[in-house]
Amino acid sequence: MKNDITEKSAIHIRGLKKTFGNVKVLEGLNLSVQRGTMLALLGPNGAGKTTTVRILSTLLTPDEGEIYVNGFDVVQEAEQVRHNIGLTGQFAAVDEFLTGRENLVMMGRLYHLSKAESVRRAEELLEQFDITPAADRPTKTYSGGMRRRLDLALSLIAHPPIIFLDEPTTGLDPRSRLTMWGIIENLMKEGATILLTTQYLEEADKLADQIAVLDHGKIIAIGTADELKATVGSEHIHIVIEKISDFDKALTMLARDGLQSNKEEREIRVATDGSVRAVKEILDILYSEQIEIDAMSVHKPTLDDVFLELTGREIEGDESTTESTSSSK
Repeated sequence: MKNDITEKSAIHIRGLKKTFGNVKVLEGLNLSVQRGTMLALLGPNGAGKTTTVRILSTLLTPDEGEIYVNGFDVVQEAEQVRHNIGLTGQFAAVDEFLTGRENLVMMGRLYHLSKAESVRRAEELLEQFDITPAADRPTKTYSGGMRRRLDLALSLIAHPPIIFLDEPTTGLDPRSRLTMWGIIENLMKEGATILLTTQYLEEADKLADQIAVLDHGKIIAIGTADELKATVGSEHIHIVIEKISDFDKALTMLARDGLQSNKEEREIRVATDGSVRAVKEILDILYSEQIEIDAMSVHKPTLDDVFLELTGREIEGDESTTESTSSSK
């Protein structure tokens, strides 16, 4: 059974439960990540994203569940799991008194690489992550973006086939975030399996092969970005009628399935496939009746719409105090 599961899935979770005191964080979570793909795990504060990553990386013990990482049981074969993963957490875990080069060499030695191999691998990663110009400076002098890049480089020192990225771009400026996205995309091209948690829905939309939404300790939706967006409806055209006196006539002329309106704001939302033809058709109808519009825009469903529809709230920042504090014990 184990071989059947792990041949297809780099990460396999069935019935995962975790409780801290009286707080049930994970309540029978089921999840599978195929080899060589990226899955983004989204969820509201306290949904259990970081707890899931910590269990998968053997930093926490599950209460119940069948959990395999690269074919190894996270409880019974924790040492083998640790040799098959790289972990980048929410905060850069670097020794600020060592240089970037020294941090990497030290990590290589901790992974039982020879000194020569640790030095060679450090040079590769310094170059790959554009840290070479600052390689011999103490990391306490690094910018936030550079520290995050070094942190990710540290997690890759031993060429792990599976990488956990727990909100890797939190706190970074837009330019540094784009740099990290490029690095992550290169890791995917090299065949890595990646589990990403993020508070940036655009990040999940751009990078992930599949997206899973976690709420109240369970996966409530999973699919590609396009599949999830399709669950909240089609594209629509948003129109603001110029004169309130024309509103009822416009509403009658545009009547169809999926029509929404707000007379007070003079707004009409028409479901559409978003094509130029559909937009022209609506404009022609209004023009034929000499109905002027004040504004018009085409709206495509976003992951924000999906998240709000599924959870009833917008995505927020870091994990709740309950989860973050409890899961670090």
